[in-house]
Amino acid sequence: MLESGSPNRLNNDSEAYLAVLSGSGVWICDRSGSGLLELSDQDCRQFLHNQTTNQIQTLKPGEGCQTVFVTSTARTLDLATVYVTENTVLTLVSPSQRENLLLWLDRYLFPMDRVKIRDISPEFAVFSLFGRFSEEQVKTLGLEVLQGQPEASHALFNLGGVEVRVAVGNGLGLPGYTVMVHQEHSASLWQFLLDLDIQPMGEQVWEQLRIRQGRPAPILELTEDYNPLEAGLWQAISFNKGCYIGQETIARLNTYQGVKQRLWGVKLNQEVAPGQDIKQGEQKIGILTSCTSTPDGIWGLAYIKTKAGGAGLTVQVGEATGEVVEAPFLSHQYFTAP
Repeated sequence: MLESGSPNRLNNDSEAYLAVLSGSGVWICDRSGSGLLELSDQDCRQFLHNQTTNQIQTLKPGEGCQTVFVTSTARTLDLATVYVTENTVLTLVSPSQRENLLLWLDRYLFPMDRVKIRDISPEFAVFSLFGRFSEEQVKTLGLEVLQGQPEASHALFNLGGVEVRVAVGNGLGLPGYTVMVHQEHSASLWQFLLDLDIQPMGEQVWEQLRIRQGRPAPILELTEDYNPLEAGLWQAISFNKGCYIGQETIARLNTYQGVKQRLWGVKLNQEVAPGQDIKQGEQKIGILTSCTSTPDGIWGLAYIKTKAGGAGLTVQVGEATGEVVEAPFLSHQYFTAP
């Protein structure tokens, strides 16, 4: 964590949360606890392509995508963002999963594979930027090249005399960027960005926004109890890429429309502890996985049986009443081959 960076909470949490959702101002959150894995050598793209759900082999330097690590039975391990460079594939993963995924990848690495894997998390700071930059800010930062580009597109920039990698998207489906910088330059870059009238926000706001937007997290929503289709991560899955770990199960679930439960947002009238049953009357139809109190209400994430319905349902969670709502980050669909 930056000495001058964002702690878990700041005294502007409510302001930051509401401003980010409304698109007011530009905000920065220190996400340096994130895991950053580097895959290098000739086969690195093909190797990661074979281990995760999205199309990585055909990505060119400067391109990227979201992808899901799954088990052989398509149970979720983590949602990651991949950035392809000239010589490496940088993979941004959840803080709690970096060591697990390093070991996981090593299990599938054979002597003939021309792949090197390294955990470079301690060497880099990661910042998330939220908001729509003014024309002056874009010009000062030199970000014109990334405007209008797809999620996870990225390039190297010189910001305040420091080389950084800036990528489109901040991991929550909101306007903004992700910035990766060598740890020794992180404090000066942080100050440089604050001097451009970018406001700091604490990690507590990130967690509130995560739940409000619907991004699933390891241990809570991404566990071996669920697959990525149930988790609403269709945007991170390629149905045309061929074989990969867990591919047969995912293809079968899509073909036969076999998703039995889905992740939804829930708007609650009071805060309740995650892990409680979601009910309609006396019937259990799901489970609450996350919950947070925010300036615009109490929001949760829950897996709900597909046959029970989705958005618009009124449900009970312990002593609380809730309404099932769409979560912007999630998608629920079936893929039909052209």
